[in-house]
Amino acid sequence: MLPQAYRLRLEKDIKTLFARGKSVFGSLVGMKFRANALPVSRFAIVAGVKVSKKAVVRNRLKRQVRAIIHELLPKIAPGHDVLLYLKPQAVDKSSEELKKEVFAGFKKAKLL
Repeated sequence: MLPQAYRLRLEKDIKTLFARGKSVFGSLVGMKFRANALPVSRFAIVAGVKVSKKAVVRNRLKRQVRAIIHELLPKIAPGHDVLLYLKPQAVDKSSEELKKEVFAGFKKAKLL
C-alpha cells in the first residue's frame, strides 16, 4: 500500500489531471502526468470495467501496480501527479511484464 502522502485522492485533482495532463501510452498501461507544487509525487490507479467485469481481477491488477510504484518510488522524480490506467490486455500478463511496461511508461514520461 502506498503511504497516504503519495496517493492522489481528490476527484478535483484527478479531473484536472485528465484535462491538463500529458499522456504516455503503452500496450498495457496508459499514463497521465502533470507537475504539482508538492515535494512528493502522487499516484492514482484506474482499472475500469472494460479491463475485467470481475472486481477481484481489477483489484489484483491495481495491487500489482501499487507494489511496482512502491518499489520505484525512490527513483521517481518528485513533484508530479500521475494517473495510471490499465488496459484490458494487462489481465493476461505476468507481474514482470506489467513491471516492465510501467517502468517504460515512467521513462517515456521522463519521470525516472
